[in-house]
Amino acid sequence: MSKKGRILVAMSGGIDSTVAAVLLAEEGYEVIGVTMKTWDYQNSGGSKKETGCCSLDSINDARTIAVQYGIHHLILDIRDEFGDFVIDNFIEEYLAGRTPNPCVLCNTHIKWEALLKRANQLDCEYIATGHYAQIRNENNRFVVSRGLDHNKDQSYVLWGLSQESMARTTFPLGGFHKTEIRQMALDRGFTELAKKSESYEICFVPDNDYRGFLRRRVEGLEERVDGGLFVNREGKVLGKHKGYPFYTIGQRKGLEIALGEPMFVLEINPDSNTVVLGREEELKRNGMWVRNINLQKYASLELPMESLTKVRYKDAGTPALITQEGNRMKVDFHSEVKGIAPGQSAVFYEGNDVIGGGWIQSSYEI
Repeated sequence: MSKKGRILVAMSGGIDSTVAAVLLAEEGYEVIGVTMKTWDYQNSGGSKKETGCCSLDSINDARTIAVQYGIHHLILDIRDEFGDFVIDNFIEEYLAGRTPNPCVLCNTHIKWEALLKRANQLDCEYIATGHYAQIRNENNRFVVSRGLDHNKDQSYVLWGLSQESMARTTFPLGGFHKTEIRQMALDRGFTELAKKSESYEICFVPDNDYRGFLRRRVEGLEERVDGGLFVNREGKVLGKHKGYPFYTIGQRKGLEIALGEPMFVLEINPDSNTVVLGREEELKRNGMWVRNINLQKYASLELPMESLTKVRYKDAGTPALITQEGNRMKVDFHSEVKGIAPGQSAVFYEGNDVIGGGWIQSSYEI
């Protein structure tokens, strides 16, 4: 074992995780690369060519770099565990009228658990990933904070990590900009890798058609939900839709209804199979409830507390006053927020640090 120690690195075959592994190897760590097989695309029944972190090409790309740098490389098959938990939850959330956040769920309950389990088996003290985020120990608490490159920052999807997981995690790319990482790849001769396009699709829906995925996975779904009603906030019937699971809060395109002005999905009611439409202004709310809170920076909070709160990955965040009631957080925004979707993650920040996060339960108007 090297003087720096042994570290397990999640290698997806993409530029970020590859450069993370190479940087650690160059620093003198004994790196063991692991590529996780989470999903067989042919099982989804989609029409698009298999791409992304689970494809054979990506696995081969990861292995090629590992061999080049003398990195021992393993493939970790977690398809059964992933499917039972992440995909079942994905389907259940849409059937409940919510918009799921499968990548957060996978990070929290599947990937880190699988990595740490294998790290223990291989006598690795730490694990590393290619996330653009930073982590530190402060006052005996491990804290995730934004990556230096705020345009690529991925701290939002890491709010669910436990103290135990963070204690053994490092993010080698957190102090770099994406342009620097791409140049590092080019400098090391990874020309094709540097040109490789990034995938923002859900790994088990690589054709980006979640509606088709639901139809293929839930027998008889279309027959069960077809012919529901579009209504306005007063309950007036506006027309028929194709089934409530096929719509998301804030959606404007694909409604296939003409009402003389742009309309957006405001609410989804699975019990009555109704979808509430309204103008863009009606999407705005100034409060929400967040459930299943996981705290990171502090063991407990002195409440009420000011925070910058994000309601989606690309959200810049909105100042809010947060108050905890049981395992729920009451969030009162200081300005209106558009398109708060139950099922998505809410993440609370203090400066660049993640205070904690949870799942959006509902929005409300003060």
